[in-house]
Amino acid sequence: MKIIIIEDEKPAAEKLHKAIIQYDPKIEVLAILDSVGTSVDWILHHPLPALVFMDIELSDGLSFKIFEHCTIDCPVIFTTAYDEYWQEAFEYNGIDYLLKPIRQEKLEASLKKYQALRDYFATNVQQFVQWQQAPQNEKFKKRYLVKRGADYAVIKTEDIAYFYATHKLVCMVDHNNQKYILDKSLADLEKEIDPAQFHRANRKYLINISAIKKIKSYSRSKLLLEVVPVINEEIIISQENVSAFKEWMGS
Repeated sequence: MKIIIIEDEKPAAEKLHKAIIQYDPKIEVLAILDSVGTSVDWILHHPLPALVFMDIELSDGLSFKIFEHCTIDCPVIFTTAYDEYWQEAFEYNGIDYLLKPIRQEKLEASLKKYQALRDYFATNVQQFVQWQQAPQNEKFKKRYLVKRGADYAVIKTEDIAYFYATHKLVCMVDHNNQKYILDKSLADLEKEIDPAQFHRANRKYLINISAIKKIKSYSRSKLLLEVVPVINEEIIISQENVSAFKEWMGS
């Protein structure tokens, strides 16, 4: 495996290099780069490595600037003495975030994480990076193939009003009040659809925000939902879930 290290402090770069080789002597460090400028120049004139170790605060600015000047579509393990950049780091191909001083066991765990991802994607880590960079709505299921009688139909997720569980079955109801039976649990559905669009109201219902007609106050600080198509039972948001529901509605 070939890697590069972007680190402006020479002792830290040498220590990281030594620790990586200690973990796996077969890892080849192609270059140790000490600034945004030298990193951009190297990347523009060389094939990308399998993995990049990247310090965040460099002598000529934040390493995030490197991405403004060249394309890096391989995974990055960020290394820094500061914890304030972790969220931004994962917007730039980051698969891990190591705080200095870097302990050997933390470094090895990061490398094993990379290897697990590489193996999972059949040595094509670029698939993982492309998934990570995709807009959030592209990561969620867009449609369902469902059976109705002898025929099949494709239902777009935005056309689904809600899912509900009943008698060990899970049903999907679209905005035209057409009902379909699915061979999935609500928990499985919740993982594959956009949480900005659907909310788990309670154990029984997973509801599209566009299907909510009215929200009413209910006893003991609960909420009562009215949805379309109409359901002949009450959909209650429990007191402990009211806060999360309001936050979802207002996000």
